[in-house]
Amino acid sequence: MTRPQSIDELDLAVAECRACPRLVRWREQVASEKRAAFADESYWGKAVPGFGPADAAMLIVGLAPAAHGANRTGRMFTGDRSGDVLYRAMHAVGLASQPTATHIGDGLTLNGVRITAPVHCAPPQNKPTPAERDRCKPWLDDELRLLRPTLRSVLVLGAFGWQSLLPILAASGWEIPRPATKFGHGVRLELGSITVFASYHVSQRNTFTGLLTPTMIEDVLLDAGRHARLL
Repeated sequence: MTRPQSIDELDLAVAECRACPRLVRWREQVASEKRAAFADESYWGKAVPGFGPADAAMLIVGLAPAAHGANRTGRMFTGDRSGDVLYRAMHAVGLASQPTATHIGDGLTLNGVRITAPVHCAPPQNKPTPAERDRCKPWLDDELRLLRPTLRSVLVLGAFGWQSLLPILAASGWEIPRPATKFGHGVRLELGSITVFASYHVSQRNTFTGLLTPTMIEDVLLDAGRHARLL
């Protein structure tokens, strides 16, 4: 298979991916059955590509699309409460053009930031298997390769993304410390040409319990954005 030579090519290839049978069945089942609140909408129901400019200086890495969020709208962190938290914080610090993300075509643009995930299909119970993560790995590898000329910082949301990203960085030539740095909110990993920042995920569980507050996510976005020379 020919590797994508541009972000546009990558996004098109991701959207056509059907490599994981369980995830394909689930994303299409959700898109067919729908949630009552969205019964009149046409769900995306496919793998969700990254979102943001092809020359991004900062990359945000999440977990996977939400069943009734990105799997419905076709855009990362769009149409769900996790996205509400993330984009509100990004707008507050100057990394997004508006604080809301409801659908493709809502006018949202990102300031030098691209958003992606180690798994591009919505998984049952929001839990992809290790095999599904590994099967999806080439997409994130390609994304990092294509962004490498401009990339200066990476913000990882959650332990799953952290554990998925570090081996890919190592395989792509970045020297990862051994033993590997453990995930924790506020952890920073200097890798020469890029710096990797860690934050708790913007999930409802974390934000509703106060494990992650608006100030906490804004602070880490500021750190990563300034390191990328975007702020």
